[in-house]
Amino acid sequence: DTSLAFCIPFLARGGGFPSPACCLGVRNLQVLTLTTEDKRAACECIKAVGARIPFINEDAASSLPQKCGVDLNIPISRTADCQSIN
Repeated sequence: DTSLAFCIPFLARGGGFPSPACCLGVRNLQVLTLTTEDKRAACECIKAVGARIPFINEDAASSLPQKCGVDLNIPISRTADCQSIN
């Protein structure tokens, strides 16, 4: 899924605020992940993409939902334990 594609500049910078397009993607991800299974799948997808993009700032990634004002309940991290999501 490309919900977070517009977030890459913010995730690379590691500071400031994400763009409106990025936050729209975060909100879309929230809407698409209502079940535990969906949340775990999204978490695994985020981890896989994060592993391919080495310049992502982990602090920026973990703060993304809060900065967008979204209660995502999915960690945005390369090291998340996706199976612990319920």
